Amino acid sequence: MRAVLCKEWSGPEKLVVEEVPSPALRPEAVRIQSYAAGVNFADLLLVSGQYQEKPPLPFTPGAEAAGVVREVGAGVTRFKPGDRVMAICSLGAFAEEAVVDENRVFAIPDQMDFARAAGFPVAYGTSHGALEWRARLQPHEWLLVFGAAGGVGLTAVEIGKAMGARVIACAGSQEKLAIAQRHGADYVIDYSREDIRERVKAITGGKGADVIYDPVGGDVFDAGLRSIAWGGRIIIIGFAGGRIPQIPANIALVKNIDVIGFYWGSYQSHKPELPRQSFEQLFRWFREGKLKPHISERVQLEDAPKALELLRKRKSTGKVVLVTAKTG
Repeated sequence: MRAVLCKEWSGPEKLVVEEVPSPALRPEAVRIQSYAAGVNFADLLLVSGQYQEKPPLPFTPGAEAAGVVREVGAGVTRFKPGDRVMAICSLGAFAEEAVVDENRVFAIPDQMDFARAAGFPVAYGTSHGALEWRARLQPHEWLLVFGAAGGVGLTAVEIGKAMGARVIACAGSQEKLAIAQRHGADYVIDYSREDIRERVKAITGGKGADVIYDPVGGDVFDAGLRSIAWGGRIIIIGFAGGRIPQIPANIALVKNIDVIGFYWGSYQSHKPELPRQSFEQLFRWFREGKLKPHISERVQLEDAPKALELLRKRKSTGKVVLVTAKTG
């Protein structure tokens, strides 16, 4: 099978595509013929040696795959050959096949194509978990989303609306804000030209945002602290802006706010029942038309470096997906 290989810690330009042996099937796992793989910012950090984990070289990156079950291992009860699925992989999704533990594989709705399924689990799972489990977002609260046209930000806009919140989308261009509006944002802020604090104050009648969803960090996080309501919650998703911010404890004290970290991937190990329940809800919203996964780029497997460059240069909106095989 063909697979993307990272052979040295460098940028995506050093990735190569080679023929490698198919992974061995193991008990309680399924073999998936992959048709698409989701591309995430974490993949960029991983191949650059900047992620919190460093797998042994060489390795195949990729955390999301979608395709058809071709073979099941001993003890598998939930799937059979021919099932259409998406999977959360520790590694290895940038390939034509993936072997994944059964508890990390999920049947997808009939209406969902493989490209959208491949980009679904991490982004939608992250946003739903952050807003439901950690932020405790309530109907009619003000939700402020940074990076609102990006991979996770756009899903936070949609899920916030599905949960009944009033959503303010922040992004760095009018084009990106237009995408956020099409996916449900009630108000928009162009933080390349507008003052976030003043705009949030005007939009919320002086109250501020009840919940802030931040995958960006840096100066944007600092602006969020000045824009949050008394008793508000700010959810730290990541640091796509590059700078990891420092949190002034006096602001947390005076405003009685919660500063909450959220790493969705850890729930697969600590509370695996929560992601399963989350996907059931997310798929219901998808069938109802409340979630409309947005893919800005579909890139062939051999062009994986290009896919990661799009993320590094922040040129994509929604998800970038690798096409790992033809569907017919």
